[in-house]
Amino acid sequence: MPNFYEVLGVAQQASDADIKKAYVRLARERHPDRFTDPGEREAADRFFKDLTSAFNTLSNPSSRREYDESLKQPERKAPEQLAEDAYARGLDLYEQRQYHDAIESFRVAVHHVPDNAAYHFGLGRSLAKNPNWMHDAVGELEQSIRLAPKRAEYHAELAALFMGQGLKLRARRCLEAALKVAPGDARIQKLAAQVGVGGGEDDTSRPPSGGLRGLLRRKP
Repeated sequence: MPNFYEVLGVAQQASDADIKKAYVRLARERHPDRFTDPGEREAADRFFKDLTSAFNTLSNPSSRREYDESLKQPERKAPEQLAEDAYARGLDLYEQRQYHDAIESFRVAVHHVPDNAAYHFGLGRSLAKNPNWMHDAVGELEQSIRLAPKRAEYHAELAALFMGQGLKLRARRCLEAALKVAPGDARIQKLAAQVGVGGGEDDTSRPPSGGLRGLLRRKP
């Protein structure tokens, strides 16, 4: 909703006479009938509706008092903005290795916008830092893949988690999916070879937690 005082071009302390004078002038200058171009006419029509609402509200003492009180209230952010802010905090906290706090921020993001794959991915990756939350981490990473199946890094991160738990078969399936999405990714090709995907050598001499986790871990 636009600020009614700004629509009329007057200060919040404007007198009733000033408000009426501003309305009459703008109604004459910006009336839709003055415009022949369809685009300009449509814009003038939208403005005229806001102008009428502004005048009707501010010309009535009671509604003007209520409106002035509403301006004192802090503006409520939309769920999308709340989620975006929480996600940004989560990324910063993750980089600082404050994983518990990062989890809470990512949970807020997921709560407000549950169909954003990046939010689930951030939450899953943070949960994976705690061995006690591996089940939840898998669930969040799988959800990120369901929402964005063409993001190869999501498949790779889930493979990393499975490799860390010694679940080589499940890791192999994730890497197969990652290669279908990004067959030319040298990093994924090398990692896939470690579990026998893509014709590479299966390097069983390395522990399951090697390679992939280190390559995916973001630098502090």
